[in-house]
Amino acid sequence: MPATMRDVAARAGVSVKTVSNFFNGYPYMREETRARIGAAVEELDYRVNVSARSLRRGSSGMISLIVPELDQAYFAELAQEVIDAAAPLGLTVLVETTSYLRERELDALSGVHRQLIDGAIFDPLALGPDDAPDLARSLPLVIIGERQFEGLADHVLIADEEVARRVVEHLLEIGRRTILLLGAGSPGTHTAVLRRRGSEAALAQAGLTTDEALFVEVDGWNRDAGARATARALESGLRFDAVFGFNDALALGAQWELLERGIAVPGDVAVAGVDDTRDARFAHPTLTTMSPGRAQIARLAVELLARRISEPDAPDGFVSVTADFELIVRDSTRSPSSLASLDRRPPRQKDGLR
Repeated sequence: MPATMRDVAARAGVSVKTVSNFFNGYPYMREETRARIGAAVEELDYRVNVSARSLRRGSSGMISLIVPELDQAYFAELAQEVIDAAAPLGLTVLVETTSYLRERELDALSGVHRQLIDGAIFDPLALGPDDAPDLARSLPLVIIGERQFEGLADHVLIADEEVARRVVEHLLEIGRRTILLLGAGSPGTHTAVLRRRGSEAALAQAGLTTDEALFVEVDGWNRDAGARATARALESGLRFDAVFGFNDALALGAQWELLERGIAVPGDVAVAGVDDTRDARFAHPTLTTMSPGRAQIARLAVELLARRISEPDAPDGFVSVTADFELIVRDSTRSPSSLASLDRRPPRQKDGLR
């Protein structure tokens, strides 16, 4: 006899209402409780009965957004954009995070939430070409970001190579010639490969060769990693007059480290990133960045997914769309003569922020 929700509640030691909240994506549940219910669902092989809702609406009206994390400003802001784009279509968004882990990315497509959703918007960063069959067999899907899965689902792309090329061109246009590239050697992400390629193309077009030491691998795409990488570069004696962080978080970490050491931004070192997060607008100095079209990405992804859900066997095949991008020039790369108030600051006592 199939397990019931009451059986799950008994196995997990919670109320039936709490189990219902688990399946409805209730956000304020303790992680320990959520884990117990998830384990009980798996042990009992429980399947939610959503037939009544499906009969009424023909679908659950819920989609999933699968991203690596919400600690990163880009992903948090993208999640809000997706929620805002889905609401007018009558869609509810379940946000799942994968912590850059392959098994969690696969589970997000086939785990206990699978039966609750009509489709998913997915930013896969841990999966590789060998996982293509799993993606191809999954639910209605729109992939965002990574290009290596084109042809397996509808796809909304970031113009990674062109974005990076334009940032480096801007740094060259303001007279910088020795550019530290943070994230260029990072393994496991096709985005890093493309952004390095675009950076190299801009340098080559300017007739410049770049020391391989300036292509810096990082241990994460966050502020801490950007600060650590910049500190290592400075302490190694590496000389540079600009930093290009492959996302805003890396660039902001680099900028913080430079200012901590009394290095003027942009007087001594100009800094630029990618993402146009709100953090970039409120940095001091404000951060030059490339907007990859986040709102457009969210809108297109939701619209493509809604179409795929309503027309799962559309005869025209999968759609691939590249979002627009725009260079946002701010104080971190403007002429020092116009930024007297942002002149060199003295080194400050380290305060344990890293």
